[in-house]
Amino acid sequence: MSRPAPAGAPDTRRVVLPVRGMECASCAATIEGALEATRGIVGASVNVGLGRVQVEYDPALVDPDRIRAAVEAVGYEPGDAAGVAEAVDEEQAARAAEVRTLTRKTLVAAVLSLPVVLGMVPEFFEGVVHLPVPAALENRFVALGLATPVQFWAGWTFVRGAWIGLARRAADMNTLIGVGTLAAYLYSAGATLAPGLYQRLGIPVAVYYEVGVFIITLVLLGRLLEALAKGRASAAIRRLMDLQPPLARVVRDGSESAVPVGEVEVGDVIVVRPGEKVAVDGEVLEGTSTVDESMVTGESMPVTKGPGDTVIGGTINRTGAFRFRAARVGRDTMLAQIIRLVEEAQGSKAPIQRAVDRVTAVFVPVVIWVAGSAFIVWLAYGPPPAVGFALTAFVTVLIIACPCALGLATPISIMVGTGKGAEHGVLIRDAEALEAAGRLTAVVFDKTGTLTEGEPAVTDVLAGGSTDEGRLLVLAASAERGSEHPLAEAIVRAAGERGLRSAEPEAFEALPGRGVRATVEGRTVWLGNERLMGEAGLEAGDWRDRARELAEAGKTPVYCAVDGQVVGLIAVADPLKPAARKTVDLLRRLGLEVMMLSGDNARTAEAIGRQLGLARVLAEVLPGDKAAEIRRLQAEGHRVAMVGDGINDAPALAQADVGIAMGTGTDVAMEAADVTLVRGDPVGVVTAVRLSRATLRNIKQNLFWAFAYNTAGIPVAAGLLYPWTGLLLSPAIAAAAMALSSISVVLNATRLRAFRPRAAG
Repeated sequence: MSRPAPAGAPDTRRVVLPVRGMECASCAATIEGALEATRGIVGASVNVGLGRVQVEYDPALVDPDRIRAAVEAVGYEPGDAAGVAEAVDEEQAARAAEVRTLTRKTLVAAVLSLPVVLGMVPEFFEGVVHLPVPAALENRFVALGLATPVQFWAGWTFVRGAWIGLARRAADMNTLIGVGTLAAYLYSAGATLAPGLYQRLGIPVAVYYEVGVFIITLVLLGRLLEALAKGRASAAIRRLMDLQPPLARVVRDGSESAVPVGEVEVGDVIVVRPGEKVAVDGEVLEGTSTVDESMVTGESMPVTKGPGDTVIGGTINRTGAFRFRAARVGRDTMLAQIIRLVEEAQGSKAPIQRAVDRVTAVFVPVVIWVAGSAFIVWLAYGPPPAVGFALTAFVTVLIIACPCALGLATPISIMVGTGKGAEHGVLIRDAEALEAAGRLTAVVFDKTGTLTEGEPAVTDVLAGGSTDEGRLLVLAASAERGSEHPLAEAIVRAAGERGLRSAEPEAFEALPGRGVRATVEGRTVWLGNERLMGEAGLEAGDWRDRARELAEAGKTPVYCAVDGQVVGLIAVADPLKPAARKTVDLLRRLGLEVMMLSGDNARTAEAIGRQLGLARVLAEVLPGDKAAEIRRLQAEGHRVAMVGDGINDAPALAQADVGIAMGTGTDVAMEAADVTLVRGDPVGVVTAVRLSRATLRNIKQNLFWAFAYNTAGIPVAAGLLYPWTGLLLSPAIAAAAMALSSISVVLNATRLRAFRPRAAG
């Protein structure tokens, strides 16, 4: 998958700026066009929902001040670049200010508009029913006085936006509303202030104040509801920010003191008491406790922590107290990285959104042409009064065609989808990855550390003769205490986990490639492979068949002989993760082909494949060939996800259509991946696919209704049906429909907030 150069690369940098005044896709297109026309800017991506623009630029040619100037030149208000915390705080403040301003303007516009609309009631129902209305409300000068502040204060953003757009020969949603309402206002003001002139020119003396004020009030109401919905949709970042405690209890110079988290340094020793939050990432030095990591990893069960274990900033200490040494602070903590990933994903653009932007850039000029054509046609051929009829068609087309819904359809869904992913421990790098994950046809898993635990463990202890399993394991663990081999560590660990105490060997000899020989409690113990048994002159006998069975199951058999006699076998293997089989089954139910890629020998890999029910296992694949295997699958027509955790998986993760890294793996793998599973649980792949599909489905629903609304509404608004049906929409009805269209898109997108990973897939 092609991805933009990372921020901080030698040739380019990336800056995210908050921008006020953006309303729709055409606003985004205007800003992006102005930025991309600026020398030194490599690319720009506007997120209307978050109110931000992400710019990649060459610092040798342009700086952030010049970028802000380019945004200001097209009539929008850019803020200053900030860090993650500052950006979130600024967004919260800006969103609250926007809601306050829109609330005030909507209320004032509604109060002033109501008398204007009531004053037109007798005219609407003339000859049908008599509705008493105070004479003052029917006075055109009163209507002019009420409509003027609505038009030029409450609706100033539309007038200003239309003026800037026309000055730059560009058009956006503000152009449509501004031109439409201003045309109705100016025509009405002329009829009020100079009726004699209208009569001499043969122009009908009619007023349409209610059209402009009603439209402005409804659009403002729609924007207020959108602003409230956007605030809820972007709450994921704010919830993550709230996880970090403001203070940390740091031990310095032998005493504890509470310091701001931002002042914690790597190497500081921090004390955490029951019920407190862990301040930063680190390693436990002393004490034991259980820690609730669900808010960061999505894991519901508390995790026991002791000396040597890692803790994550933002998690909650439940029972005991402990001390830990800070290892990652500030922007390097896992929580900060999660926030950064979520923020970048919410600010990015899916391919489907880029297509919508291209359509919108053409759509607005076409709408203005249609509106102008409708005005000219009805002015020439419309029923009397032709001017009023033509003006109604002109204004209605402009209003009903506003692409608010198109502009919101994709970014709102992306915001909610990536936020929900973060809540469930699935970090999606950008909108492109989110969309690609919804179109997958195949998933390829690396074996070690992805489907398996990543370290060997004792799976079977088979004892014979007078030696029972416990005694066999004690002798083996005692013999292996001096060895650093992974199999030896697994045997020693298994004895400890079963509460068995091993003894210090009296003599120890490592035999590379074969095993060990040791003296334990005065007895000679041989531990190793069949070759070692042969060299020692020990007869394996029936144990050889048992060893073959274990090997065929993908396990490594270790012979154990005591005082010249083979007394048992210990099988060591890298066990499957508990959710591995469930993950494969759920992915199959989603219609995906599931495969495994491994550098292990074919026998071991195929044994694991049988346990998982996999029909396709790619074994003995060298690290350098993993990316080639992914390319081969892509050549077969598959859209492939690669799931891995190691450095050797990085090329394959980057080659895949979607690279998915285990959060428990290496930083290199996570940098190369599009999706990171914080918990390291493979079932997170199912969550990622289901969430991506749900988000894509939601976006398509939004776009369908937005396009269908405009496609059906514009011809009716232009009066195409009038000659046959007498149907002509009023601008007020068009404004109501346009506002409801935008609100429905936002509400549909926020349905994604109900997404929950289901065991049934």
